[in-house]
Amino acid sequence: MKHLNIDLETYSSVDIRSAGLYKYVQSPDFDVLLFAYSVDSAPTVVIDLAQGERIPPDVLAALTDQNVIKHAYNAPFEWYSLSKFLDIRPESWINQWRCTMFHGLYCGYTAGLDATGKALGLPQDKRKMSAGKALIKLFCTPTKPTAKNGNRTRTMPHHEPEKWELFKDYNRQDVEVEKEIENRLSSFPVPESEQRLWELDQLINAYGVRVDEKLISGALYISDTITDELTREAVQLTGLPNPNSATQLAGWLKSHGLEVENLQKATVAELVETTDGDIKRALEIRQELSKTSVKKYQAMAAARCEDGRVRGLLQFYGANRTGRWAGRLVQVQNLPRNYLETLGHARELVRDRKIEALKLIYGNVPDTLSQLIRTAFIPSEGNKIVVADFSAIEARVIAWLAGEQWRLDVFNTHGKIYEASASQMFGVPIELIKKGNPEYALRQKGKVAELALGYQGAAGALIQMGALKMGLTEDELPDIVRRWRSSNKRIVDLWYKIENAALSVMKTGMPAGVNGLIFARESDMQSGLDFLTITLPSQRKLFYAKPFLTANDYGKESLNYFGLNQTTKKWEQVPTYGGKLVENIVQAIARDCLAETLKRLSAAGYKIVFHIHDEVVLDVPEEYADLDQVIDIMRQPIDWAPGLPLNADGFVSDYYKKD
Repeated sequence: MKHLNIDLETYSSVDIRSAGLYKYVQSPDFDVLLFAYSVDSAPTVVIDLAQGERIPPDVLAALTDQNVIKHAYNAPFEWYSLSKFLDIRPESWINQWRCTMFHGLYCGYTAGLDATGKALGLPQDKRKMSAGKALIKLFCTPTKPTAKNGNRTRTMPHHEPEKWELFKDYNRQDVEVEKEIENRLSSFPVPESEQRLWELDQLINAYGVRVDEKLISGALYISDTITDELTREAVQLTGLPNPNSATQLAGWLKSHGLEVENLQKATVAELVETTDGDIKRALEIRQELSKTSVKKYQAMAAARCEDGRVRGLLQFYGANRTGRWAGRLVQVQNLPRNYLETLGHARELVRDRKIEALKLIYGNVPDTLSQLIRTAFIPSEGNKIVVADFSAIEARVIAWLAGEQWRLDVFNTHGKIYEASASQMFGVPIELIKKGNPEYALRQKGKVAELALGYQGAAGALIQMGALKMGLTEDELPDIVRRWRSSNKRIVDLWYKIENAALSVMKTGMPAGVNGLIFARESDMQSGLDFLTITLPSQRKLFYAKPFLTANDYGKESLNYFGLNQTTKKWEQVPTYGGKLVENIVQAIARDCLAETLKRLSAAGYKIVFHIHDEVVLDVPEEYADLDQVIDIMRQPIDWAPGLPLNADGFVSDYYKKD
């Protein structure tokens, strides 16, 4: 026996959607109901554990045999569940697991067993059974007691014997689908380095991060109190039954002489500055109520395990176009920023539920609660939080990839890319672009250009990045685009070289190389799979499924592929172009730099609790909380990226924050 394909059906009273895998499994009533397995691709067998059947001795032995590879779709679930069921330390056998979902994501497909099956073209009889969701709800979650069901709180096999047999078929089919997906993807294997990184990711997720329960409960209490107060004031002020309703409030404003197109945050912020009296106060209340969202505090409370830690915050390969991680549960990838200078004091007031003091000192209490969300992540007892992030990682990577020497010189010296960009664009000595000088206004143009234009963006990208809110006019934008592109000719060349390489591969079928990247067409006749691949300097590949050429809106030949449309969330045709491909590649290389750092930090003994794009968050004993050592690790050259100038900065704290 060399391979086991496994799928479990389990029960827990904990809601896995809100609490996550780890709290779900740690629940005292967690139980494995069905164990489906296939040995070396043989037909799948289902063991009905809920009705007294036992896993065969040879399969049990294989489960604990380090030479037998265990496969599952979304393998972290089976790995962690069986760790509890078999009383195995999770970290001791993670290297024996392979995740077919990750394999699909690596090859450019979406998550979800049925969705991946559809994308791969599996026929209906080889896909996930449609009745699965209803059966899982019936047997795997608590049952609402009613007179009709005898007031039971859980449905057992003997309550619904016919549906239980169908559930066993569903369990069996999941393994068969997983095997078929794995078989089709087998010609495009996951690199060993990515497998090792996936294993590290599981250990990071299982370790988790401690959260401040007192701060969370205080924030939820204060939010409820303030929301009630503001709502009562708004009702009294406007006379509306529901002043939170945009429609009702817009009608009230119209009756008071103010017509509005919408009541979105930006619109309300502008109106607050130009109104007065009751209208101004009504808008201020709406503005404050928009900040009262405590979903992230609620998410922390829901996912908090008995030991005070939240686990499972990261989804490996969550952004499968680049391989970046995505957030789960609390969604650490989009936490609100904090600007308060006295975060520590604000934290203590919230922990002690001192609402009046918060009002007196900080004014806008909902905004204060929003800024404190990050600080709910705290170190283990006796430890410190160490936060370190790469400096301008994407700007460094694109300069290195394109060979834009003046930018590399900036990053190898002072690092002031906004000032340097403005200097290049407007021909002004960088020494003059400093606070107090008239030339300092150029820095704003350099900054917005740097943020918006690296991936073939034009005036629209500048607007999207907030150029007009920075005081620039639309008439100025085309000149900024022209000046930036003129100053970064190698980056502009890179857009077209990469686009032409992709088009060439599609037309000729022959590989093409660009600046250390390899473009190729990779297909497998047996499975019918076809990809355009880009091999990165790290030797990881980016996959573009079912590529083809077609004319774009300008009548120009362009590359298309099939992927997850981020707007519609559907698997469909996606057009692309040089700048977008450069964005994918640069973000993927930046991701690989972070991956290299995670491996190095782990090897050095640091406990990583989570990370966000270019930032790592560590839980370190106070006596070892040496920021300089962490920064040194992040600055170390990477073998596959000679000449890439990496730099990092960070801080040590008693809680997580944005420094």
